[in-house]
Amino acid sequence: MPVRRLDPLTIDRIAAGEVIERPAAAVKELVENALDAGAGAIEVAIEGGGRTLIRIIDDGCGMTADDLALAVERHATSKLENDDLARIDTLGFRGEALPSIGAVARLDIVSRTHQANSTGAALTVDAGRVGAVRPAARAPGTTIEVRDLFGATPARLKFLKTDRTEAQAVVGPLRRLAMAAQGVRFTLSGDNLSGFDWPACLATAAGQLERLGQILGDDFVDNALAIEAEREGFRLSGFAGVPTFNRATRESQYLFVNGRPVRDKVLVAAVHAAYVDHVPRERFPVVALFLACDPREVDVNVHPAKAEVRFRDSGLVRGLMVGALREAIGGALHRAASVGGDRARAVFTPQRAGARPAGWDARSSPQAPTGFAEAPQASFRALASAAAEVVADAPFFAPAARTDPAEPADEREEAPLGAARAQLHDTYIVAQTPDGIVLVDQHAAHERLVYERMKAARATTGIPRQSLLIPAVVEMPGDAIARLLDAAALLEQLGLVVDGFGPGAVSVREVPAALAGGDVVRLLRDVAETLEADGHALPLERRLDHVLATMACHHSVRAGRRLRPDEMNALLRDMERTPGAGQCNHGRPTFIKLKLADIERLFERR
Repeated sequence: MPVRRLDPLTIDRIAAGEVIERPAAAVKELVENALDAGAGAIEVAIEGGGRTLIRIIDDGCGMTADDLALAVERHATSKLENDDLARIDTLGFRGEALPSIGAVARLDIVSRTHQANSTGAALTVDAGRVGAVRPAARAPGTTIEVRDLFGATPARLKFLKTDRTEAQAVVGPLRRLAMAAQGVRFTLSGDNLSGFDWPACLATAAGQLERLGQILGDDFVDNALAIEAEREGFRLSGFAGVPTFNRATRESQYLFVNGRPVRDKVLVAAVHAAYVDHVPRERFPVVALFLACDPREVDVNVHPAKAEVRFRDSGLVRGLMVGALREAIGGALHRAASVGGDRARAVFTPQRAGARPAGWDARSSPQAPTGFAEAPQASFRALASAAAEVVADAPFFAPAARTDPAEPADEREEAPLGAARAQLHDTYIVAQTPDGIVLVDQHAAHERLVYERMKAARATTGIPRQSLLIPAVVEMPGDAIARLLDAAALLEQLGLVVDGFGPGAVSVREVPAALAGGDVVRLLRDVAETLEADGHALPLERRLDHVLATMACHHSVRAGRRLRPDEMNALLRDMERTPGAGQCNHGRPTFIKLKLADIERLFERR
């Protein structure tokens, strides 16, 4: 077959396949055009999942009749000044969206500039056939309607999913664009989806958080850390959730470069590196981060859908992000996600009347402490004191709870984590705050404290170590021994000195001073397992941190150990001063807060 040129209509339809793969992509392209046109309000309506109708209405600068005629030609754009591909500061610049959509659908455009009289201009493109520009009445701005999407290419319709699925797919791009354009009002309506109307917000950090709250909900606002950092012409801003506010996928990580939503490996890796020490494996933090820089420092012309970018100095960008996020996480100290209290309420909320176990009777049940039904309304302090007495007297609580009701209430109650009032099951500390209670997992909390101290020592003076009077000989499988001996230099940096001791064993000559007197055999076996899990894929610093986390677990206050009141309060104060103390080394929460109002609702006092 001889080489020949494709006809323009076929070229446009091929381009449409690259740019407009589904209705959501068409909505994204058209809304980006509206934002580039300076719109202050954008209305989106869809029918049939976007296949039947997509309507975009904006109040932007609009187009003249001549502009409108050019806008539907391929590679025609108003967004690329002097054809400078090195300086792109708009969302769209390729000039392919409108002709690509018009090639596979019916496209109707009505537009009017703010300088024009009462008459605007209209144009129709039907399956690639461009009609004549005609006068039309419209307020300043642009209305675009796309009907029968992919009607001109029926083969593409079979790749689309149900109307509901396609409608839901529209929401994602709009959410991202609305996050970046907080000063614009966004409205979405249509079948098979829950619409929204997000008012414009102020161009301030508070306004940005308000917009994020509109989209991500109040939970994000309650658990967000402000991010603000700048380095060598790059400025990072936005908000990031506390580590214990996380999700099962990366879908809640919103990243922007110069207002453009992107999926960039450098940025994603930076977020992971900043949080890896604080979130569980297979969990992901929630972030909305905005990176601004000179357009010449980033190439946005690397993907037809404009979803990927390439930085001139990716190392600088990564360092900026990791440093800013770690500083914010460290500054949050013990702070943990507020949703822990929500989960606790869900667990403790009693069943509705009539759903109690058969035969249960509040007046005769042997497990019902007397005096609760008649308890008068009182302050939480009085309730806590009464609860302490009940805990001490009730036979079903006595083996599992220890309290110190005689300890006077003092200024410690005003501290963020309150004053310790009891220890339950020799594992959980109950603390009282002015407006509620705090339940602390003593082992998880102390594990983080020890870990942070050992990390700080490694980074400064070095981890103190202690020689064993008699070296401990530990028998282990050959592969575990090989891993330990291969990592001997790394372990020595952490205060753990090991040597080979013939076939099937290693000797431990020195241990970190903090671990002196501990179970050396168990420690060494756990370290060997950590080295096996990490392999050699992680950077040295991460491997060191993983081993330190394992060691910290061995030195921590174990579950099942009874603590004195002064020990419990000392642990609470240390948590308040320690970065990341809201979660243990494995990313699990170390404490849960319950407000007095929540407790009163559990007992139907509210």
